[in-house]
Amino acid sequence: MSSGMTNQIELDDPILMYIRPGFARLHPEQTVREALDYVRTNPPEGRIVYFYVVDSSERLCGVVPTRRLLLSAETSKVADIMIQKVLAIPALATVLEACEFFLLHKLLAFPVIDADRRVLGVVDIELYTEELADLERREESDDLFQLIGVHLSETNRVSAWMSFLGRFPWLLANIGGGILAAFLTGIFEAELQKAVALALFIPVVLALAESVAIQSVSLALQSLHGKRPTLAELLSKLKVEATTGALLGLACAFSVALVATLWLWNPQVSSCLVGGITGGVTCAAVIGVAVPNLLRLLSRDPKVAAGPVALALTDMVTLLIYFLLARFILAA
Repeated sequence: MSSGMTNQIELDDPILMYIRPGFARLHPEQTVREALDYVRTNPPEGRIVYFYVVDSSERLCGVVPTRRLLLSAETSKVADIMIQKVLAIPALATVLEACEFFLLHKLLAFPVIDADRRVLGVVDIELYTEELADLERREESDDLFQLIGVHLSETNRVSAWMSFLGRFPWLLANIGGGILAAFLTGIFEAELQKAVALALFIPVVLALAESVAIQSVSLALQSLHGKRPTLAELLSKLKVEATTGALLGLACAFSVALVATLWLWNPQVSSCLVGGITGGVTCAAVIGVAVPNLLRLLSRDPKVAAGPVALALTDMVTLLIYFLLARFILAA
């Protein structure tokens, strides 16, 4: 971002505030000659970076780079020279999420589309920098993307006190989770006295669940770049992650239970470990996906809050499963 643009926009602003509706549009049934004549008689506003191909309902069909349009035979159809797979920014994206698109894909412009893939407008790199000069020179384009990253880092840089205020509230989730875990352990003190070995394996039970939770959080954060999840997408992700978590849990559970059996030769403790680890890891995987997505739906920053919240919930759920199983098995 240039200094002037940085002062005018906020990273949390909706990208729809900054799109150009008057973009260079073509239609798939046009020939190259007809397309060029159409552009000359209907010049779009602003700089032409790419030509976007839309159908009669303004739905995105493809994109034609300027060079390809100029060098193709005049009798060629636009549908034959366009690139059909087009990267587009969802209409619900923020300026920050659009910035991530530019940094990740290194393109000079993106169409902004609604849920039906209708093109609402175009956002180009000039949103972030006014120093765009020669689009044909790859070296300068790379410098522009680097410039965006530098300015983004500067925009996100805050004082130590502001950083503390932004991060400490979420660490309270860890504190609260730890205190509740201690209370849970106290509630099930009778079970621990019956089988002291249960306490020996609490660290490994929690460690496995927390590791899977963090893995799931990391994967969820990667999939959230540039878009907001829908409920259908979230349910689909949860189903897949629950299955993955169950498989991971079973593999880990039988590995730990085997060691416990050879060491202690206590089938009750081994059974608690199999059920507790399998259930805890499965729930941890679901929690790890659910928390970032729910935070994004609530317009909170999942990068800051997802980890602490997911870990606190994972600890409580895992211990609860472990101890409830112990109560049931030891009472049998």
